[in-house]
Amino acid sequence: MDVHALGWIALAAIILTMITIDIVGHVRTPHEPTLKEAAWWSVAYIAMAVVFGVIVWQVWGHVYGQEYFAGYITEKALSVDNLFVFVIMISAFRVPRKYQQEVLLAGIIIALVLRLVFILAGAALIENFSWVFYFFGAWLLWTAFSQAREGVEEPSDHELEYEPSRFVRFISRVVPITDGFVGGKLIHRHAGRTMMTPMLLCIIAIGTADVMFAVDSIPAIYSLTREPYLVFAANAFSLLGLRQLYFLIDGLLDRLIYLHYGLAAILGFIGLKLINHALHENEVPFINGGEHWDLIPEPSIQVSLGFIVVTIVITVVASVLKSRSDAREEENAA
Repeated sequence: MDVHALGWIALAAIILTMITIDIVGHVRTPHEPTLKEAAWWSVAYIAMAVVFGVIVWQVWGHVYGQEYFAGYITEKALSVDNLFVFVIMISAFRVPRKYQQEVLLAGIIIALVLRLVFILAGAALIENFSWVFYFFGAWLLWTAFSQAREGVEEPSDHELEYEPSRFVRFISRVVPITDGFVGGKLIHRHAGRTMMTPMLLCIIAIGTADVMFAVDSIPAIYSLTREPYLVFAANAFSLLGLRQLYFLIDGLLDRLIYLHYGLAAILGFIGLKLINHALHENEVPFINGGEHWDLIPEPSIQVSLGFIVVTIVITVVASVLKSRSDAREEENAA
């Protein structure tokens, strides 16, 4: 895929425009968005991602178009799981509802920058070391197992509590922090001392926590496309729509009771796909004598895209039906 410098400039311009609209139109005037507002903006962001995919399809061909859509849908599904953590973190910091948009947007911008670093590093590794697909595949299989286990096990009260990372704990020890929120300020100066507010600490926590999510999502999307341009675009569109998605499905996340199983199936499929691809390009001496192993054909991008879409649809429909059934049982019991 030959992407001209203008293609990267255009993508950067779109992302910066979306961020500017968010800052000027939503965050600059702190408020609690209504369900209708969140729904319309969620649809708008998804529409922009789809339009970008159509442009990729028309300019670079249907193969790259399908790779982009497969990557975007996968990242969007994984981002829903990220929201569980964001809900816990924002609740733990007790961020006022009207300032949550600002916290989410700032955290997402930090996450976007960090993911760009991960994507470029991943591209360099893949370009020079084909064996890295074995590592990516094994990691995704373990992540799939962890997701499935989360779906089986009932979360304890301790697991639902937010535990700050070492980085966040280090900052809170080194930099003085105000006792509470000071309006929408990130830094507050009082009595000759410059202090950090809990709002800034929460932004740092959300931004750096995304590093954990990137460890799963970046290898996953590299199994669907090896083009850094498409990888970054899919990540950017899925991340920038998270703020609206948070307010749209906040309170509905508990109803997606089979989400962990759906994500486990997707990550497991992608993990096996990565390992199979590594075997096709094998150069590791102790595996098949360092020769390529084409035992199992690699699934096409159409098969991968179809599996991802069908899995998500089944997961959502099954979750909705189960939630309705449980609600009816509770009503009958009452």
